[in-house]
Amino acid sequence: MRLLRSALFNLGFYLLVVVLMIAALPALARGGDAIEWHARRWARLSLALLERTCGTKVEFRGLENLPPGAALVAAKHQSTLDVLALVLVVEHFSFVYKHELDLLPLFGNYLRACGQISIDRKKRAGVLTQIVAAGDRAFAAGRRLVIFPEGTRRPVGAPPLYKAGVARIVEATGATCVPAALNSGLFWPRRQFIRRPGTMVLEFLPPLTAGADKSVFMQTLQTRIEAASDRLIAEALSKDASLVAPLATSGLSRS
Repeated sequence: MRLLRSALFNLGFYLLVVVLMIAALPALARGGDAIEWHARRWARLSLALLERTCGTKVEFRGLENLPPGAALVAAKHQSTLDVLALVLVVEHFSFVYKHELDLLPLFGNYLRACGQISIDRKKRAGVLTQIVAAGDRAFAAGRRLVIFPEGTRRPVGAPPLYKAGVARIVEATGATCVPAALNSGLFWPRRQFIRRPGTMVLEFLPPLTAGADKSVFMQTLQTRIEAASDRLIAEALSKDASLVAPLATSGLSRS
């Protein structure tokens, strides 16, 4: 039954993407807020479909930690579900994403037209410079920059692999950094077909500001996100022991 429900969701999810991209075509000419409105509708409908077909709910905590106006949101990244949840609650968002997404028909057009930030990871020497410059433009426009410090989705139980880009942005711009923890990989594991029932939690943690030492800042950021994510994972596992399955697929376990 879970396999069938997952199949129904996956089919509905991709059909929804296509239908909404076509329906939103007039917004391409207006860009900005018009496309963001459609993106939020996509996230809302996708999460409603996920709950209806697979029994997967999303809970938000710590929304009071999101300051008004420009800010940097540094989030754990385990799943596509993270993006849906963040799009829904982070207003005036600018995501940092891999350049390859620009090549997707229509989807890439929407990304470019609404202030999202494409990074070419093949240009290793200039990636940090790209991110800092893009972040500076986003903050000047009053936007909230969303970045995944590990750069890509990581399976539940994988050791952390944080990169220094966040510290560089905070140091260069003086932006307030809001860490975000989550447990989404238990319910929508990366590179897996199955979707599991339960409550995915996205929690915004108290903000961090720039310090004199970038390495200390990054260690503090990593410690806070990882500790909170571990807590959310343990909370979910205490309610449903069957969620241990995604941990086994990564070949790792948690104490």
